[in-house]
Amino acid sequence: MMSYWSWWWEVNNKQDELVRTILTISVPALVFLWYKWMLFLMSTASLPPGPYGLPVVGYLPFLGSNLHEVFTDMSHKYGPIFSLQLGSKLHVVVNSTDLVKVVARDMDQTFVNRIPPVTALTITYGGSDIAFTDDKSHWRNMRKVLASQVMSNKNLKASQSFRTHEVRKTVNEIYTKIGEKVDIKETTFKTEVNVVTSMLWGHSKSDDEIESSYVGDGFREVAYKIIELIGAPNISDLFPVLSWFDLQKRQRDMQRQLEYVDRIFEKYIGRRTENNASKMDGEVKEDEKKDFLQILLELKDQKDGPASFNMIQIKALLMDVIIAATETTSSTSEWVMAEILNNPGVMKKVQDELTEVIGMNNVVEESHLHKLTYLDAVIKETFRLHAPLPLLVHRCPDESSTVGGYTIPKDTIVFLNVWAIHRDPNNWPKPLEFKPERFLNGKWDYNGNNFKFLPFGSGRRICPGIPLAEKMLMYIVATLLHSFDWSLPKDDEFDLFDEFGLVTKKKKALVAIPSQRLSDATLYMM
Repeated sequence: MMSYWSWWWEVNNKQDELVRTILTISVPALVFLWYKWMLFLMSTASLPPGPYGLPVVGYLPFLGSNLHEVFTDMSHKYGPIFSLQLGSKLHVVVNSTDLVKVVARDMDQTFVNRIPPVTALTITYGGSDIAFTDDKSHWRNMRKVLASQVMSNKNLKASQSFRTHEVRKTVNEIYTKIGEKVDIKETTFKTEVNVVTSMLWGHSKSDDEIESSYVGDGFREVAYKIIELIGAPNISDLFPVLSWFDLQKRQRDMQRQLEYVDRIFEKYIGRRTENNASKMDGEVKEDEKKDFLQILLELKDQKDGPASFNMIQIKALLMDVIIAATETTSSTSEWVMAEILNNPGVMKKVQDELTEVIGMNNVVEESHLHKLTYLDAVIKETFRLHAPLPLLVHRCPDESSTVGGYTIPKDTIVFLNVWAIHRDPNNWPKPLEFKPERFLNGKWDYNGNNFKFLPFGSGRRICPGIPLAEKMLMYIVATLLHSFDWSLPKDDEFDLFDEFGLVTKKKKALVAIPSQRLSDATLYMM
């Protein structure tokens, strides 16, 4: 199998001569820097144990394709915390609940920083977003606005009609494909992006031109590419001295994705700005519901306000919401459906619960969701086995720190290996079995307080979009399973293999065949 890091040895033929020249000049310098770095490390207090590497490249050539699995195997050899050198960067991997609690809770303030990948800096307008900014004041302001204006119970309730409309539209589209193959992730992604964009900037007839031009299949491919590029290995990150050359063209490729999405933002922002300027004073009622873009534009005009925004920061925040909400929810929906289809007994229990709570002469409403305790357990068990971000988004200490008796130098890349924690037999009996019953005791949630279960992280850097993600995931999956029976195509080989990335996705897309479950056909036309 080709190594995940095999790009280290691969160079585009047209660039061979240039790269050889660059490496000839830079390698001696890198060797010298590596030597100085090793002397520094040996002079510091004890680092976590870990494997030896080669000069300059460190352990880079020895990594396999799925880092979450590789790091978990390494933890069995080196212990709950270990370190490894990758290029010029020291990395530390934390693999136990006790030590994750130290990093994410006890020393959260110290480990709150990021060192963003070059591609992440590009797509977030220079790290002006929530996920990658190191400006703590700006980060607090953005998170506060997101929590109060998008993810609050009040706003989620006010935007319920958007979710209902899009989910029922999806049901109608699937109904037209009865007996045909349906790509689950593609279907849920389309639903999710329509919901999220409606919440962000509403919808009117004048928006149809923008959506037909940009927000469709093309946007889905762009979103996939953005996630892929953020998680892809990049020489520019591991050897910053070489970042100017962009040897693998990762930054160039990400810039192209940014330009595509930025055109969408510019269209909506421009149209909204024009509409605002054309309105007369007093025309807008005080209690009129505002979408998220309108709120941000008003904050932008409050130059001296406590949470003012500039246009770049507005775009960066929109980018965070759209990419995070669509990709993670659609990927997890696919994993939930895959596990259910792989476990017929689970599917029967889920559909029996749906029949009891909702009835066969009714459609799923959001008001039903809190009663679907078994489906909730199924989704949590899926998160346990298929955490969307198996290593979360890395953290970096802003000063030298001690964790588990070992020194973590300033600016070390620290991964929290929730994939290992979720599959640790000390935390979960028979951890590789899919058993939703683990979550039926009511003591589990997504808030990061129980360090055995951290699908969205913990502490200050916990995902701010949990309320929307939880609601949309439950609503979509419940609707798909209540409205249709599903079967796997006989000619397709089914598996549960994953593919590592910033968001771990199913390696082979899940394709399933729907059949009508409800007797009243009009329920599919609502």
